[in-house]
Amino acid sequence: MTVKHHLTDDLLMAYSAGDLPEAVNLIVATHISLCDECRAALGSYDAIGGAVLDTCDSSDMSKTSLNAVLDMIHAQNTQTHTKPETDAAKDDVLPAPLRDYVGGGLESVRWRSAGMGVKQAILPTSRDATARLLYIPAGIAIPDHGHQGLELTLVLKGAFQDDGGYFGRGDIEVATEDLNHTPVADISEDCICLAVTDAPLKFKGLVPRIAQPFLGI
Repeated sequence: MTVKHHLTDDLLMAYSAGDLPEAVNLIVATHISLCDECRAALGSYDAIGGAVLDTCDSSDMSKTSLNAVLDMIHAQNTQTHTKPETDAAKDDVLPAPLRDYVGGGLESVRWRSAGMGVKQAILPTSRDATARLLYIPAGIAIPDHGHQGLELTLVLKGAFQDDGGYFGRGDIEVATEDLNHTPVADISEDCICLAVTDAPLKFKGLVPRIAQPFLGI
């Protein structure tokens, strides 16, 4: 597997610093588990952060500091899943960070219809961003839309294509307010993606706009 579309430096630095919402942490961790290049870049940012901490003045810690730090680590546990997939895990569509949220493999996903054969499963994360699995039948297009914020789409199986290029397994598309697109699943295979948004999408068509509140997108 060759990953051609990667995370931005800003996202990797924010992930390293622990400044991202839970849903964004999840998709970054999942991509990193599949991408050697982004995993190496993250290691560099982690090293820089550690060097900066070494130069900071020390201060006395309260008796409750250890418990507070442990609570923060538990809350951000998706950031620990940045190791490459083992050979056994590669046989599954869902990488390890994602399987932890789903509670198993693809067979554990509770899909709900979103119309035109498309299915989705919203994952439990904090409210500041939304993570969902998308199942898009081969050749089917997601309605034309823009963005009011950030949309990250990571391919887990199959592929899709839009104005930004061709995205296969491990590739991640970083879409902002400047991008309007109509992703189309490759005709050769059904496409499964992990998508994260921090604001509602801007659909052009009437039907998608009517369905949007019910689908939570």
